[in-house]
Amino acid sequence: MLIMSQQQFENFTASSLYCEKCKTAMPVRERLLLVLPDREIFDYLCTGCGSSVGQREVTAGDKLLAQAVARRRPRRALAQTLLH
Repeated sequence: MLIMSQQQFENFTASSLYCEKCKTAMPVRERLLLVLPDREIFDYLCTGCGSSVGQREVTAGDKLLAQAVARRRPRRALAQTLLH
Protein backbone atom coordinates (compact mmCIF):
# COMPACT_ATOMS: atom_id res chain seq x y z
CA MET A 1 0.00 0.00 0.00
CA LEU A 2 2.81 2.42 0.88
CA ILE A 3 4.57 1.77 -2.43
CA MET A 4 1.41 2.53 -4.43
CA SER A 5 0.79 5.79 -2.56
CA GLN A 6 4.38 6.92 -3.25
CA GLN A 7 4.00 6.09 -6.96
CA GLN A 8 0.98 8.38 -7.17
CA PHE A 9 3.21 11.40 -6.55
CA GLU A 10 6.13 10.60 -8.87
CA ASN A 11 4.59 12.24 -11.96
CA PHE A 12 2.90 15.61 -11.78
CA THR A 13 1.19 17.59 -14.49
CA ALA A 14 0.79 21.26 -13.64
CA SER A 15 -2.57 22.97 -14.10
CA SER A 16 -1.38 26.44 -13.08
CA LEU A 17 2.02 28.05 -12.56
CA TYR A 18 3.31 31.52 -11.68
CA CYS A 19 3.84 33.71 -14.75
CA GLU A 20 6.42 36.52 -14.53
CA LYS A 21 4.69 38.60 -17.23
CA CYS A 22 1.19 38.27 -15.76
CA LYS A 23 2.54 38.60 -12.18
CA THR A 24 0.16 35.90 -10.90
CA ALA A 25 -0.47 32.17 -11.03
CA MET A 26 -2.10 31.37 -14.35
CA PRO A 27 -3.60 28.28 -15.94
CA VAL A 28 -1.11 26.57 -18.24
CA ARG A 29 -1.26 24.27 -21.21
CA GLU A 30 1.30 21.61 -21.91
CA ARG A 31 3.03 21.47 -25.29
CA LEU A 32 5.29 18.66 -26.47
CA LEU A 33 8.59 20.39 -27.13
CA LEU A 34 11.06 17.62 -27.96
CA VAL A 35 11.03 13.84 -28.38
CA LEU A 36 14.30 12.05 -27.60
CA PRO A 37 14.97 8.28 -27.63
CA ASP A 38 14.90 8.07 -23.82
CA ARG A 39 12.58 10.95 -22.85
CA GLU A 40 10.03 13.54 -23.91
CA ILE A 41 10.29 17.20 -22.93
CA PHE A 42 7.12 19.24 -22.44
CA ASP A 43 6.86 23.03 -22.18
CA TYR A 44 4.25 24.74 -19.99
CA LEU A 45 2.73 27.84 -21.60
CA CYS A 46 0.74 30.53 -19.79
CA THR A 47 -2.79 30.69 -21.22
CA GLY A 48 -2.91 34.45 -20.61
CA CYS A 49 0.17 35.66 -22.46
CA GLY A 50 1.65 32.54 -24.08
CA SER A 51 4.98 32.76 -22.24
CA SER A 52 6.91 29.64 -21.32
CA VAL A 53 6.65 29.22 -17.54
CA GLY A 54 8.22 25.79 -17.04
CA GLN A 55 9.20 22.42 -18.42
CA ARG A 56 8.62 18.78 -17.58
CA GLU A 57 10.61 15.73 -18.67
CA VAL A 58 9.08 12.29 -18.95
CA THR A 59 11.52 9.41 -19.24
CA ALA A 60 10.65 6.27 -21.17
CA GLY A 61 10.43 4.34 -17.87
CA ASP A 62 8.05 6.88 -16.32
CA LYS A 63 5.85 6.76 -19.41
CA LEU A 64 5.64 2.95 -19.34
CA LEU A 65 4.85 2.98 -15.62
CA ALA A 66 2.09 5.57 -16.09
CA GLN A 67 0.56 3.49 -18.91
CA ALA A 68 0.66 0.32 -16.79
CA VAL A 69 -1.01 2.07 -13.84
CA ALA A 70 -3.67 3.56 -16.11
CA ARG A 71 -4.49 0.11 -17.48
CA ARG A 72 -4.90 -1.32 -13.96
CA ARG A 73 -7.20 1.41 -12.61
CA PRO A 74 -10.39 0.47 -14.52
CA ARG A 75 -10.13 -3.14 -13.29
CA ARG A 76 -9.84 -2.04 -9.68
CA ALA A 77 -12.85 0.28 -10.03
CA LEU A 78 -14.84 -2.56 -11.59
CA ALA A 79 -13.88 -4.92 -8.76
CA GLN A 80 -14.95 -2.37 -6.16
CA THR A 81 -18.27 -1.91 -7.93
CA LEU A 82 -18.89 -5.65 -7.94
CA LEU A 83 -18.09 -5.92 -4.22
CA HIS A 84 -20.62 -3.25 -3.20
